[in-house]
Amino acid sequence: MIEFLLVGLGGAIGAMLRYGITLIPIKYDFPYITLLINFIGALAIGMLAALATKQTLLSDHCLLLLKSGVCGGFTTFSTFSLEALTLLEQHKIQTGIAYILTSVLLCLLGVYMGKHFIHA
Repeated sequence: MIEFLLVGLGGAIGAMLRYGITLIPIKYDFPYITLLINFIGALAIGMLAALATKQTLLSDHCLLLLKSGVCGGFTTFSTFSLEALTLLEQHKIQTGIAYILTSVLLCLLGVYMGKHFIHA
């Protein structure tokens, strides 16, 4: 039960951080804020993954709060990036590329279908 609470607390923190960053007033046609959020999330989960190999630094509960909670609430792109890089690092190149392409295309299709379902 404590694990669910930690993920929920971290998720709330991550979502609030994401919202706070979106309040930065940038007026460009390119989605710089989303790009920044995804980069920060990927950087953070990469650092946490590295720290996880040194078990003396962070407890399992702390890692759960930070990786699944904060990073997950901040952006799920960070988890996707970690999983894709892990596949590539494990020399599962075809699987990694398939995962990357399938994830991006399927999510674009999902957004397209969702938008058109609502407008139908």
